[in-house]
Amino acid sequence: MRAEIGKIGLVLVAMLALGACGNDTDPRLMNVRAGTSGPDEFAILPTKPLQIPTDLAALPAPTPGGANLTDPTPTADAVVALGGSRAALASRGVPAADAGLLSHVAQYGGSSDIRTVLAAEDLDYRRKNNGKLLERLFNVNVYFQAYLPMTLDQAAEIERWRKLGIRTVGAPPEPALLNR
Repeated sequence: MRAEIGKIGLVLVAMLALGACGNDTDPRLMNVRAGTSGPDEFAILPTKPLQIPTDLAALPAPTPGGANLTDPTPTADAVVALGGSRAALASRGVPAADAGLLSHVAQYGGSSDIRTVLAAEDLDYRRKNNGKLLERLFNVNVYFQAYLPMTLDQAAEIERWRKLGIRTVGAPPEPALLNR
């Protein structure tokens, strides 16, 4: 009997030792293999097509390390696709047309280091909700379980909006209305 208890104890100690062998201090709630040596498909941007200008003398002089006309500019392309101006993007500061919007958005104040504050708070939350020993040992995904208290109950929220009398055009009608 004692030999069996000793074997079970030895197995438990071995499992604890294996669970403590991890060297990653930042918890990963999703089982995403970010440390692989494969290519990053999001880092590859296609170049713009080559074009011959109407006046070759109007071309700027080449500068070592400078921008090329065929270099990808995804931010500027997105601004233009959304109806913005490429020239306004290049200028520093807030355009005069957006001053009212900026003052409305900043009326309750803001933090200039919000990204670092949120990253630190999320890291602390992930450390506190890193999963149980066996979940970490068997590499179980605990992401959705850890962030469950922060999820929005869609049905309760749509019902709250409907009780307030606010039209929810994008939401499906109530099931009782469909059966009429």
